[in-house]
Amino acid sequence: MPNFPTLDQVCDSALRLPCSPTLIPRLVAVLEDVNASSQDVETIIRMDTALAGSTLRLANSAYFASGGQRVDSLGEAIMRLGSREIYRLAALSLAGRWMAQPVQGFKWEPGDFCRRSLVSAVAAEFLAEQSGRADPAVAYTAALIHEIGKLAIAYSCGEHLGEVRMKCEKESISWNRAEQAIFGYNYASVGAEMLRRWNFPRNLVAIAEFQPPTMDMPEDLLPLAVHVHAGKFLGVTLGAGAAEDGFLFEFNSNILVEWGFTPEVLEIAMPDVLTRATKLLGEKLLRGALTF
Repeated sequence: MPNFPTLDQVCDSALRLPCSPTLIPRLVAVLEDVNASSQDVETIIRMDTALAGSTLRLANSAYFASGGQRVDSLGEAIMRLGSREIYRLAALSLAGRWMAQPVQGFKWEPGDFCRRSLVSAVAAEFLAEQSGRADPAVAYTAALIHEIGKLAIAYSCGEHLGEVRMKCEKESISWNRAEQAIFGYNYASVGAEMLRRWNFPRNLVAIAEFQPPTMDMPEDLLPLAVHVHAGKFLGVTLGAGAAEDGFLFEFNSNILVEWGFTPEVLEIAMPDVLTRATKLLGEKLLRGALTF
């Protein structure tokens, strides 16, 4: 029997990768503080010079490239777009740099993992705006990072993912169930442990851990979990970065319907989600390496 890395070993290896998104919890805390100012957001972003540059570049690319006026400083971008919008771009940059690590095992093309995470995040954010039952910025962040355990497993266990693939095909089970059966853990438990070590807040850790969401999970976390699950479904349906593992995720359609996310509601949301995602990714919405 193969000697697979333990969950702790997988997390330890992934945490040694460069560009970890450790500033996200600080940004989340500022965003949730009613007394915080735009200057507080700018101060955190400026702690990372590369982050400040990439956030400004994203702001110009996404919002001012099509005939609009470009901005030359982070402070000006915050004034023009607002703290929440800049937070969203900064979170994307932080997570995107870490997600760009080269890994093997999954049949991902360059940029696929980050692309799917981003489209799921945009979808979860949009659904939260429409429903009013979850904070859109938190839904965006949760969806953006909720599958980071996949990259960690690919980094440490890539040579064994063929066995996961075969088990999925042979037994017609979801990818996370196959991982659990073979490794003794899955990307959800790995992702949750990594977020704990990075000191992410409890709600974001839980969203990574409870996949798919069920009605018996902590009640205060259910709204966020459902919106992320619905966003993930839309991301996979739109096909952006949805490799083999994306189509084999465990889907709880009943809980979505119970929360009002019927097939009809999700179908109506697709054009808006596609428009938002295209605004951020442009011609790389479906393929192409992403840089942050």
